[in-house]
Amino acid sequence: KVSESVREKAWKTYESLSAVDGALAFNKKKKETWGVCIFIVAIDLDEMTFTFTELLKSISISVCTFFRFLKEVDVNMDTVSTKVDSTVSMLKKKYDVLLALYHKFERICGLIYLEQPSSEISSELSSALLLRTYWITFLLAKGKMLQVEDDLVISFQLLLCVLDYFIKLSPPAMLKEPYKSAVSAVAVNGSAQTPRRGQNRNTRTSKPIDPDTKVIEVLCKEHDCNLDEVKNLYFTSFIPFLSSIGVVASNGLPEVEVLSKQYDELYLNNKDIDARLFLDHDETLQPDVIAGSQLKRTPVKNSPDEELHLILAQTPVRAAMNNIQQLIMILNSAPDKPSDILIKYFNNCTVNPKDSILKRVESLEHVFKKKFAEAVGQGCAEIGSQRYKLGVRLYYRIMESMLKSEEERLSVQNFSKLLNDNIFHTSLLACAVEVVMATYGRNASQSDGTSAETDLSFPWILNVFDLKAFDFYKVIESFIKVEPSLTREMIKHLQRCEHQIMESLAWQSVS
Repeated sequence: KVSESVREKAWKTYESLSAVDGALAFNKKKKETWGVCIFIVAIDLDEMTFTFTELLKSISISVCTFFRFLKEVDVNMDTVSTKVDSTVSMLKKKYDVLLALYHKFERICGLIYLEQPSSEISSELSSALLLRTYWITFLLAKGKMLQVEDDLVISFQLLLCVLDYFIKLSPPAMLKEPYKSAVSAVAVNGSAQTPRRGQNRNTRTSKPIDPDTKVIEVLCKEHDCNLDEVKNLYFTSFIPFLSSIGVVASNGLPEVEVLSKQYDELYLNNKDIDARLFLDHDETLQPDVIAGSQLKRTPVKNSPDEELHLILAQTPVRAAMNNIQQLIMILNSAPDKPSDILIKYFNNCTVNPKDSILKRVESLEHVFKKKFAEAVGQGCAEIGSQRYKLGVRLYYRIMESMLKSEEERLSVQNFSKLLNDNIFHTSLLACAVEVVMATYGRNASQSDGTSAETDLSFPWILNVFDLKAFDFYKVIESFIKVEPSLTREMIKHLQRCEHQIMESLAWQSVS
């Protein structure tokens, strides 16, 4: 599959690598070194005639080992271009998200389905077949719906949409509580049916997809996910996706072979990771650290038999959901319009800023929603709108705290100059939205609670709001100072934004 031009240049790279000082390790791993050289050159020449998984298979190496070996090559010889770095970064983020989601998927399915359902259940509905159907449907949905495939939170919300759809097709006898009761309640309404493979072939006679939300409510509650966001994703994006692949009604499991063929097209086009192999626990996709090593044996006091209970370390998905829940709890009670206290400050101004503030918030929402959809996927515009609205709540909350603080410090109540300053408001709103985006943007590989760099990472917000970096910088210190409920991770994130601005962004001509 490798073109002649790639082969020739890769051989030159291989020879020069073998000749450098300390090349003994590379000479011992000739096959791996050759594979890395092929990969580097194919990316640089835009001649990827093979997928990343095919390369890993051909040199019998895992994703993690490949990335580690590539790093060694780069250290020993400056052969890795920015283009290759960017491709590797994208692949690594995608792998980290998929790995975290697959582990979560396995655990969730274990909580939903009985290991040995009653004999009345069709033998066609084996747990292996169900898992394969669900996972490939999810991969297909993720690939077709999301442009930013390393967004852990939206990907997890999409996984819940897939699970909701298939749980409602499952016979209650297969399910554990509370899913059994939720499906039984749906069945009473006459909307759930026993699935049979390939039953949806004649889609023209299908009924509309069931709008019942009992199952999705249970899933969101069990996994600390925002119900409104998941429902929005389900009805605005997931249902149209099902229609696009020929599944337009809740009347049967799609054929796994048909789904797999559609996923093949995506995978071969992207030339990256074949994520179906997670189902087979394929060696190429195994992490460096076995998930089981995250288990901590902790003795539980007062236990009669003094058993050792296994406590699972916080997973990336759980950590992301916890961060979001913390933020939502803070902002749940916050209004999405100026409070009475803010209105009082506005009225005390020489020129009342209320109308201009409201117009600015509204116009920037349209801009943000459009840019978010362009970056993530058109079906996710409403998700962008929801995140922006959380940012607006935080913006008003911070503005009120700032004004109270300044009133105490200066003993004045007329802040007309500040409150009529367009740049101040745009910067403060951008900072609030950035906190929301960073909270949602926590990547699967981030074990320290920080946000990994993605397409939506800072300074993305500056481009969206057409804001100069230094103007954004000027509000950060006050923002942190007046908001006591900011998490340590978010304070660190804003401080990193400060450093990034001072180190590079502030010195760009547009700043």
